[in-house]
Amino acid sequence: MSDSWNKRTQAVHAGVRRSQYNEVSEAIFLTQGFVYENAEAAEARFIECGEDEFIYARYGNPTVSMFEQRIAALEGGEDAFATASGMAAVNGALTSMLKAGDHVVSAKALFGSCLYILENILARYGVEVTFVDGTDLTEWEAAIRPDTKAVFFESMSNPTLEVIDIEAVANLAHAVGATVIVDNVFSTPVFSRAIEQGADVVVYSATKHIDGQGRALGGVIIGTKEFIRGTVEPYLKHTGGALSPFNAWVMLKGIETMDLRVNAQAASAQKIAEVLEGHAELERTLYPGLATHAQNDLVQRQLGGKGGTVLSLDIKGGKEAAFAFLNALTIPVISNNLGDAKSIVTHPATTTHQRLSEDQRDELGITPGLIRFSVGLEDADDLLADVIQALDSLSA
Repeated sequence: MSDSWNKRTQAVHAGVRRSQYNEVSEAIFLTQGFVYENAEAAEARFIECGEDEFIYARYGNPTVSMFEQRIAALEGGEDAFATASGMAAVNGALTSMLKAGDHVVSAKALFGSCLYILENILARYGVEVTFVDGTDLTEWEAAIRPDTKAVFFESMSNPTLEVIDIEAVANLAHAVGATVIVDNVFSTPVFSRAIEQGADVVVYSATKHIDGQGRALGGVIIGTKEFIRGTVEPYLKHTGGALSPFNAWVMLKGIETMDLRVNAQAASAQKIAEVLEGHAELERTLYPGLATHAQNDLVQRQLGGKGGTVLSLDIKGGKEAAFAFLNALTIPVISNNLGDAKSIVTHPATTTHQRLSEDQRDELGITPGLIRFSVGLEDADDLLADVIQALDSLSA
C-alpha cells in the first residue's frame, strides 16, 4: 500500500492479503483456531505472535485483520481493533484504559448507550465522570483537571447534531496528559480528519456507514499501535468482544463503496435541509451543513463543509404530530439505525433516548417532536416530495 493513496483508493486496496489462490475479492477465513507445524511452533507463537500469524479468532483473524488495516489507513491511525458492535468499541476503548479513581470528562450530548457506560458502568467501578456542554470550551477547560485520564465525546452528537471542536478540546486535554477518545460515527471516515485534528483514539459503529446496507453489526477502535496492541487488545481478547470474520468481510465490501455512498447521501441531506428550513410545520431544522447551524463555521474547518448524512426535524405539535408525520411517510422506513442505503426515520424520545429522564432530554434538546432523519441513497427529489407531503398532511 502506498502512503500517497487518497481515501477512495485506500478504501478498495488497503490491508489486502491474498491466499495461495490469489483471489480478487478478499477471502473469508471462517475458522476459530489455527494449526501449528509442531509443539515448538505453538510455544513460540504464544510467546510472540508475528504480524501475519494468528492464534485464535478472539485474538485475531486474517479477514478481521484486513478490515482493521483498511479502516486504520482511512482514518490515519497506526492500528485498529475490530469489535462485535459499535458499543463494544466504545466500552472497550474506555474500560480497557480506566481504573477505579480515574477521572473522565465527557460531553453530555451522547447516544443513550454511551451515557449508560459512563453514568452506570464506569461509575460502578469507581471512575469519576464529569459531564459538560461539549460545544462550550470554557466548560471543558473548567472540568479538565491535572489528574484527568481521558475525555470522551461524539464529534457530532446524536440526535441534535452539535459539532464539537476536536482540535480545541484535544489541546486542553493534552495539556494535562489526558487521552482524547472520539466517537466519530456521524462525521464518518469519509469526512473526518479526527486523528489529524488531535484525537488519540477514534471509535466507530461499523454497523452504520461502513456497512451502509443494514446487514451486520460491527465496531472498531483506531489509535496508535501502542494503545491498540498494548491496552485495547489484552482487554478485548480476554473479555470476548471480537468481530466475526463474516461480518468483517461484509464491512470490507462496504468500505469499498463508502465514499461514493456517503457523499451522495450528504448532498441529498444538504438539499433537503435547505428546502425544509423555515417550513410552517417545523419548529427547527437541524443540519450542520446549514449556514444557520450554530457550529457551521466549525463544520467548514473540521469536516470540509460537509454536514453529514443525518438531519433532525422538530415537528410542531409534539409526539402526536411527530408520530403522524412518521406514519405519513412512504419512502423512509421507521427504524433505529442510520447511515443505511435506505432512508431511516427515528423518534429518539421514545426509542434510542427513551431511558433518559425528561429533564435530561429537555437539557439535550430532544423534544417530543424531534425526528432523526438518516438520508439514504434514494433520489433526493423523491425524498423531499415525500417529506413535504407528510408535513402538509399535518395541517390537512
